[in-house]
Amino acid sequence: MLVGLPLAALVVVSNVGDALAPTLVDTHPAWLIALNARNRNLILVSNYLDPWTFYGIGIVRLLISDPLFFLLGYWYGDAAVKWMERRTRTWGQILRQFEGWFGKAAYPIIFIAPNNVFCLFAGASGMPVRAFVALNVSGTVFRLWLVRRFGEAFESPIDDLVGWIGDNRAILLVISVGVVIVSVALEARGGQTEVSALTHLDDELAPPATGDPAGDREGDGRSDGGGDAGGEADGATGHDGPGAADGRPDPSPRAPSERPAD
Repeated sequence: MLVGLPLAALVVVSNVGDALAPTLVDTHPAWLIALNARNRNLILVSNYLDPWTFYGIGIVRLLISDPLFFLLGYWYGDAAVKWMERRTRTWGQILRQFEGWFGKAAYPIIFIAPNNVFCLFAGASGMPVRAFVALNVSGTVFRLWLVRRFGEAFESPIDDLVGWIGDNRAILLVISVGVVIVSVALEARGGQTEVSALTHLDDELAPPATGDPAGDREGDGRSDGGGDAGGEADGATGHDGPGAADGRPDPSPRAPSERPAD
């Protein structure tokens, strides 16, 4: 619950931002990036906010989720990486490839692209907390600075686009709300929404109780590439690359006293 519930709440907030973007982009730009600080939203509002507001809200909003994904990887190790693969089956193999690249250039990657996946990799690989915080904060500030410069360089076409959105606000609002509703409905039809999965995240990643037959069976499925979700995830990772053998923390949760020093 310490990680799953806050992440679930952020997903809800981001969906609200996506749905209401056509209304907020020119009327309440600060609200828009507070709800969802996607690059496109940051670019669209960069010329409508003063620097203090843009950087202040942008930094806070972008940094909220990164430590949560870092802790997810830090506490659960490879189990968290496998969970991410199961949540994105189409990209499961690619995630492992990304993980291999991450192991070769972890620090520059966190500075340049501190997204959810790479923050999880940072925690799972045992990156020192102080290094992660320093790289994440400085990289986020640099990202916002680049967006600001981009907004200034293309101020005229951005203003034209924002004006067009305002002129067609009603129809665009219907479309954006519809897209969000359909995406959530498709997730629910698949068996579990992103919000519900994150709400039960800590329970899903917790190791089975010792001596639990069901847990033993599940563990066997994971280790031999069985047909359940855990088995598929492990089957997709049966290759050389960053993993338990390269020093990643054990996938079971660790008590605070067991965590490595920064």
